[in-house]
Amino acid sequence: MLIGVIAGLLGLSFGVFGVLAFRVSEQQRKLVDVEYDEPALPPGSAEVLAVVGKAFVVVDAIDGVVRASPAAYAYGLVRGHTVVHRELLDMTANVRRDGVILEKRLELPRGPLGQGTIIVQVRAAMLGEEYILLLADDRTEITRTEEIRNDFVANVSHELKTPVGAISLLAEALESSADDEEAVRRFATRMHKESARLAALVQDIIELSRLQGADVAQQGHAVDINDVISESVDRSQLPAESKNIQIVIGGRVDAKVYGDQDLLVTALRNLIDNAIRYSPENTRVGIGVRAKEGLIAISVTDQGEGLSAEDQERIFERFYRVDAARSRHTGGTGLGLSIVKHVISNHGGEVTVWSQPGQGSTFTLRLPEMEGQSPNDKEPNDAAGVHKRGATA
Repeated sequence: MLIGVIAGLLGLSFGVFGVLAFRVSEQQRKLVDVEYDEPALPPGSAEVLAVVGKAFVVVDAIDGVVRASPAAYAYGLVRGHTVVHRELLDMTANVRRDGVILEKRLELPRGPLGQGTIIVQVRAAMLGEEYILLLADDRTEITRTEEIRNDFVANVSHELKTPVGAISLLAEALESSADDEEAVRRFATRMHKESARLAALVQDIIELSRLQGADVAQQGHAVDINDVISESVDRSQLPAESKNIQIVIGGRVDAKVYGDQDLLVTALRNLIDNAIRYSPENTRVGIGVRAKEGLIAISVTDQGEGLSAEDQERIFERFYRVDAARSRHTGGTGLGLSIVKHVISNHGGEVTVWSQPGQGSTFTLRLPEMEGQSPNDKEPNDAAGVHKRGATA
C-alpha cells in the first residue's frame, strides 16, 4: 500500500514536471520566433526608414532580408526574404568587407519575364554593426528623358545641317553661274526647294516644342470632330490638287471629345499630308469616322506602297524615315508622325497603323468621347453621308 502511494506521488511529480518543461519550451520558442521576425535594429533606425521616401532594403550578415519597403518589392529588388540582383549583393559584400559607403547607378531587370528594366541610383552603407542598408532611387524616367533630349538635339543638328549646307553650296554655284540663265533657274529652283524643306523642319520643331508645353487637361474644351476633319481637309487641298488626289470623307459623329481643336487639327492634317505625300498621282485618300463604345475613331487610308512590319514598329519615332532618299524628295521631315502620337497621347487616345507592302496603309486615331453629354446630343453615325473634296479628274 505504501509503495503504491509513493509510486503515485512520483508519477504525479513527473507529470507536473513534464507540463512545466513543455510550457518553458514553448515560451523559449516564441521568444526565438519574435527575435527572428523582428530583428533589433539600431535605435531610431525604424523611424527614419519609415519616412525616408526611397525604396530601402535591410540585410543581415548572410544577406537575408530583414526589412524592405513596398517600393523595393514593386521595383523587383526583393522577392520574399531574398535580394534578387547579384549587383546589389556585390555592393553589400564590398561594404561589409571595407566598411565604406558605396553608391552606384545600376540598370536592372524589372522582373523575371520580359525585357523591361529599371534604372536605380543605389547607396549601400552599414546600419549598426550587423546590418547593411540599401537605398534605391528610381531614375528610369529621368534617364530616359535625358536620352531622348540628347538624341533629339543631335538629330535636329544633323537635319538642319543638310538643307543649310545645300543652300550654301547652291548659292556659291549660283554666284559663279550668273551669266548662264538656264543654270541660274536650275539652281534657284533647288534653293527654293531646300529652303522650303528647311522652313518645314523648323516649323515642325517649333510645333513639337509647343506641344510638349501644352496642358490639354487644363486648357481643353468640347471639340466637334467633324469640324476637325473639315478644317484638316481644307488645309490639305493644295498638295492634294497638285497630285490630282481625291480626298473622300465617310461618316459623321455627333459625340464630342475634350481637348484642343488646333492640336487635333495639326495631328489629323499631318496624317492626311503624309497619306498624300506617299500616294501615287490620280488616287484617293479616304477618311472615315465612327463612334463606338465610348471611343471616336478616325481612319486615314492611302493607296501608297505600304509599310513592312519592321517599319511599322518604328514609324512614330522622331526623325525616323522609311526611305530617307524618298523623304528628301517628297519633303518629309521625319517629325510628322511623332507629333501625331504626342497630340493623341495628350488627349488620352492612341494612334495605330495597319499596312501591307503593296496594299497601302491605314492610320487610325482613337479618342475618348467627352463625358457628361446628354443622350440627345448623340445621334447615330451618318455612314451613308459621303463628302468628296479634292482635285477634279
